[in-house]
Amino acid sequence: MRLRPTPLVLALLLAVPAAFGATATPPNILFIFADDQRADTIAALGNPHIQTPNLDRLVRRGVAFNRAYMQGGLNAATCVPSRAMLLSGRSLFHIDEKLTRDETWPAAFGRAGYTTFVSGKWHNTPASIPLSFQRARSLFTGGMVNPLKAPLSHLENGQVGAATISPQHACAAFADETIAFLQEKHSAPFFAYLPFDGPHDPHIVPDDYPVRYDAEKIPLPANFLPQHPFNNGEMTIRDEQLLPWPRTSADIRQMLADYYRYISYLDMLIGRVLDTLDASPHAENTFVVFAADSGVARGSHGLIGKQNLYEHSMRVPLIIAGPGLPANQRTDALCYLFDVLPTLGALSGVTGPKTSEGLDFSATLRNPATPARPALLFAYQKVQRALRDDRYKLIRYPQVDRTQLFDLVADPDERTDLAARPEHAPRIAAMTAALAAEMKRLDDPAELTVASPRPAAWSPPPARGKK
Repeated sequence: MRLRPTPLVLALLLAVPAAFGATATPPNILFIFADDQRADTIAALGNPHIQTPNLDRLVRRGVAFNRAYMQGGLNAATCVPSRAMLLSGRSLFHIDEKLTRDETWPAAFGRAGYTTFVSGKWHNTPASIPLSFQRARSLFTGGMVNPLKAPLSHLENGQVGAATISPQHACAAFADETIAFLQEKHSAPFFAYLPFDGPHDPHIVPDDYPVRYDAEKIPLPANFLPQHPFNNGEMTIRDEQLLPWPRTSADIRQMLADYYRYISYLDMLIGRVLDTLDASPHAENTFVVFAADSGVARGSHGLIGKQNLYEHSMRVPLIIAGPGLPANQRTDALCYLFDVLPTLGALSGVTGPKTSEGLDFSATLRNPATPARPALLFAYQKVQRALRDDRYKLIRYPQVDRTQLFDLVADPDERTDLAARPEHAPRIAAMTAALAAEMKRLDDPAELTVASPRPAAWSPPPARGKK
């Protein structure tokens, strides 16, 4: 049953001052979420080789974060913990990945009188959907799929119904459902969540989609390598087997061409959703957010997937536009994805879950020069830990007793490891101690050293059919 706000709740909502005094009406939320989209894949944010006109217009309307991150994962499917962190506001070592234990932020918006809606990928068990959302349409409740043959289902009578194969691309179905929701007459504020399952591989879009990229004209990542130089603890996971070793420039360019085409296809769908919102009565009172659950390597550092702690896999796009926010601004404030919904809650006058740990960075949205977090911790399983501050990142690989240090201001692509340089020894010691302290604060049980580390040297497995 869909909850309706009581007269008292509505009165309280109407009494909440809206963002920066723009209006007294509770704002709506439209949250668009991509799957495996690198932060450097938006034209307006510095990539001249990709076509993203609709994300570009969102950039022009709001505040874009240069340093937003997912925190990591304790399994190879990092989108599961990333989405759990986003929706719960909890950090990596405190989340329930199934989202059935603690109240989520969408549920908190519903409790505050919002109509809550979702259409898209749900990778945190179907049982948790009705706990977070009142309405759900065209849900894909798996991990990865051919999007032209995706089994989609609806929330009916409080339960997720049987899935049927979508007659159209899954992402198009998700966009159409969200457009239909936005076109409805709404008597209460809404929280609409549109989590795409692209551009996650397989990189498949409809054949008649006209945008195509010439692989030979796409530049390789600045940090492209044929092979990662040492064992990072997760060298042969499924993602890393999408291409053979050594990675060739031709293979990576073709993968990027397909990846960029998928992103442009999503951008077209996002444009349809934004056009619908712009034509609705809610256009002036809706916060629009675009983000992604993680980045992905796609040839950077000799890697393909996201099971690493380099910038290309941890840093995510984050754009927020809406009433009272400055337009066409960028910020260097450090934040996690799980800070976003606490911030939207603060802007909307919504009290969040008691278990939420995220930071409210609405002061940064008011003034993009305002810092948010002083440092961030990243983790992947028990094999990688990292700490980044305003300038440096330290990555620790305890299983092979390896440490990397990067100056992210001078070397944003992480090509020059400073760890062996004597002048950086004090910094490595200080950052390692800070990393250990942050791990303890966040209840991370991993160790930064092990009794018997393995050799760091690594060679790819032989190609199939070869010995």
